[in-house]
Amino acid sequence: MDSITIKRPDDWHLHIRDGKMMEAVLPYTASVFGRAIIMPNLTPPVITAQDAVEYHERIMAALPKDTQFKPLMTAYLTDNTDPDDIAKGFQENAFVAVKLYPAHATTNSAHGVSDITKVDAVVKRMSEIGMPLLIHGEVTRSEVDIYDREAVFIQETLMPLKEKYPDLKVVLEHITTSEAVDFVKAADDTVAATITPQHIIINRSDMFRGGIRPHLYCLPIAKREKHRLAVREAAVSGHKSFFLGTDSAPHPIGAKESSCGCAGIFNVPAAIETYLEVFEEERKIENFEAFASLNGPAFYEMPVNEDSITIVKQDWNMENEIVIDETTSLHPFKGGKTVTWKVQ
Repeated sequence: MDSITIKRPDDWHLHIRDGKMMEAVLPYTASVFGRAIIMPNLTPPVITAQDAVEYHERIMAALPKDTQFKPLMTAYLTDNTDPDDIAKGFQENAFVAVKLYPAHATTNSAHGVSDITKVDAVVKRMSEIGMPLLIHGEVTRSEVDIYDREAVFIQETLMPLKEKYPDLKVVLEHITTSEAVDFVKAADDTVAATITPQHIIINRSDMFRGGIRPHLYCLPIAKREKHRLAVREAAVSGHKSFFLGTDSAPHPIGAKESSCGCAGIFNVPAAIETYLEVFEEERKIENFEAFASLNGPAFYEMPVNEDSITIVKQDWNMENEIVIDETTSLHPFKGGKTVTWKVQ
């Protein structure tokens, strides 16, 4: 196959930061994707509907003039989130979803939920109004091994939550384990999952191959090979509950290559091409449009994008460093390597 044309895809999990960083990374998304779920873990976080409106305005001001890209805003769930503000923001389209970060689970999550029982009133209201809850699914207790945190979260928190609120729409974000795959497959239409490009390409050994590879460090952390294969199979399967979410998360090179490196992989410059490489390798190209362009809108009850993109079979080299300004650069996923497809 020399080319493939699909409905314009959407990114259902994206970090674009703010300020100069946002201005630099946003065009990579806007040139390919029709919409993206924007993560709210800024400093300070996007907690209220007014916060979301103001962040949305900054994003729109930073967009290239010729793009039709639409940012979809989310609320950062805290122990003190006001259910009325969430419901009002959802009704007025300030928010499309709420993001649950367990406190201290990942970057800028210190304000996250310390105990799921403390947000019961918010979750109950969301279940009643059909508002999706997007979950970073990891426990953060120190006694739980970092490689087990997703599986433990599903067992201890997510399963009881869904039993209590069976109508609650849930997206288990950036899944990394066979347990997550099995949970989503066994669930009804109220449960879905996003899958990143890195978690279907790297396993935990890749982070230490020939030395520590800080640019492959993200949270949830990459797992054993058996888990990578399970998530990879789910991505290419055509199953309606799995869809594209890059979790692209830019950090300056200095913040990654430090004594306490930040978690996050900046993958969006070649995200759609990287996914397509995997579908080609697995001989499942016929399922690519569903994963990238159809399943997400169906879950969020939004129309499929009307226009299309074409990706052609063409080798090109991903640059090793993307300069933001005189003091800040990014190292993209696949930096310095050959990519075999290219968005036309």
